[in-house]
Amino acid sequence: MWVGCLRPRKDACLTDPVPDVPQWDEFERLNALGSYDILDTEREQAFDDVVQLIARICETPIAVVNLIDADRQWFKAEVGLGVRETPLATSFCAHALLLEDGMQVPDATVDPRFECNPLVTGDTHLRFYAGQLLKTQDGLPLGTLCVLDTQPRPEGLTEVQAMALRTLAGQVMSQLELRRTLIQRAKSEETTRRALAASNYVGAWDWDVPGDRIVADERFANIYGVDPKVAAQGAPLSAFLRNVHPDDAVRVEAEIDALMITGGAFLSEYRILHEENGERWIQARGHIYLNDEGAPVRFPGIATDITARRRQDAHLAEAVLQLADSEARFRSLADAMPQMVWSSPPDGHPDYYNARWYAFTGTTPGSSEGQGWDNLVHEDDRARGQTLWRQSLESGEPYEVEYRLKHHAGGYRWALARAEAARNEAGEITRWFGSCTDIDDLKRLEHERELVSQELSHRIKNIFAVVSALVALSARQHPEARDFATSLRTRINALARAHEFVRPHTETSQPAVGVTTLHAFFHDLFSAYADEKGQGRVLISGDDTVFDDQSATSVALLFHELATNAAKHGALSASRGRVNLNTRHEGDRFILSWRETGGPPINGAPTRNGFGSSLATLSVETQLGGRLEREWRPEGLQMVVDLPAAALSRRRAAGKSL
Repeated sequence: MWVGCLRPRKDACLTDPVPDVPQWDEFERLNALGSYDILDTEREQAFDDVVQLIARICETPIAVVNLIDADRQWFKAEVGLGVRETPLATSFCAHALLLEDGMQVPDATVDPRFECNPLVTGDTHLRFYAGQLLKTQDGLPLGTLCVLDTQPRPEGLTEVQAMALRTLAGQVMSQLELRRTLIQRAKSEETTRRALAASNYVGAWDWDVPGDRIVADERFANIYGVDPKVAAQGAPLSAFLRNVHPDDAVRVEAEIDALMITGGAFLSEYRILHEENGERWIQARGHIYLNDEGAPVRFPGIATDITARRRQDAHLAEAVLQLADSEARFRSLADAMPQMVWSSPPDGHPDYYNARWYAFTGTTPGSSEGQGWDNLVHEDDRARGQTLWRQSLESGEPYEVEYRLKHHAGGYRWALARAEAARNEAGEITRWFGSCTDIDDLKRLEHERELVSQELSHRIKNIFAVVSALVALSARQHPEARDFATSLRTRINALARAHEFVRPHTETSQPAVGVTTLHAFFHDLFSAYADEKGQGRVLISGDDTVFDDQSATSVALLFHELATNAAKHGALSASRGRVNLNTRHEGDRFILSWRETGGPPINGAPTRNGFGSSLATLSVETQLGGRLEREWRPEGLQMVVDLPAAALSRRRAAGKSL
């Protein structure tokens, strides 16, 4: 297919640019040219000699070995030009490629193909051209051997000159073929050398068994400690076995002797003691041939160095032993633990459970691996456990869930399941390690505690209700004490509400304050401490904030304890005493300042902390994650509570994080 790559540009003023359509494909031609690896190489004497000789024979000032590339003509050798390449648009040879063998242009000024060519009209002043194609054995033209003159030659080349041009063009192709063959041979030898190096090839041997003469190459001789010149002529078997490791020599000789009777393939691995390289492992592979009488006649073969492989095998074997020992220790430790222990690859399908798991569940060892554990979890807890496990697998976060697990005695017991991910240096999860702890007894105790707490709360509520009723009854019997009775009942009811917040709670018995504001909560909590006119004595100011029941108990414990102590010993124990409670936002912190005034003078901090003070500190620092500072001033206690802003509305903070 002619693709037009050799067609000169329109500015060459050619009236007949393509006289014939070639029978070759331009893509194939360029691939063939590339296979010679000749373009842009240095000058070579063999080609320079050709152009000098043809220029002398044809009596021309210019001669060129010209190769036509995709967009240029490049000169492997030239005389009279002084350049190594020119644009294809001005090429005479591009036209020559379209002909069968070449062409002659007696006078370019009268040839319509070249009359406007810059090489003709310009300072170069070319007039005569004669070129012979350089063609591959497949008939693909690569370029030309050509001569050029600045004078026209109406008669063209003489017969002798034309013959010389054809002959030397053939010589150029012979040089190109020879050059390519040498390059390919060098590449092949390099490839072979690299292959041998990669395969740890040692060498080859051929043993004439009856004559006990082993002929070996240089590499084989060197590693076996035999003079290469002696090995090339032939040496006895004993010369090559001399450097075989003593611990292997008897075995190798026995293997050879056995095959001398049966013939066939030989394969053996043994050590060689090398003077320079020390101990090397060799794999010898060959074949023993027998004659018609069954006697061994020939034993050729090759040897490879397998030292690296044997060392790797040894390291691998050691690593396997260490891993097995480590796994055995892990299993022993896991089986000795009171908890159920399990492990999972990154995909989340457990492949190991300790003996405690199977003893607890009463299942057959191995039956829980994969997804087998699902059926042991109570159906009401199964979906929640699976959802949390998938979330941990996706995020890499620790896994923790409580569910009911089937027990070997029948029924289900509550268990706490936890798991942590083990990671490699790149931070990738390599394995999950988890445990299940039987918390059924703890759950029962918690339930019993909740029942006791609810019963206690109920009784205390009843006491408050009875006292309040008695006060009301007394007020009806003594109308003159009605105002006092009303005030007293108000305080009793406020104490009852405060008690609901400060009593011990379980998750199911938490006080349901809903979502309110902190100041509204404080007003309700401190209403029991109002004066005789019903005016609050705890004055609340500053920034308000959203407040929910997840923080209610901790905050109520703290400020109920402060108010109770103030009523017994501090500012609220005196009629003129007051408490200023200021709240304010500071960035991501929320500060609460409690300042008592008007109470009995304080001579210093208490010598010991009571249970209430310890409980208040625990509420702030442990449950709310904040800091608490007390200062015992003469005018009264001052305390600062520094909390994370999110601690007062945990539901809202959790919603934002999602």
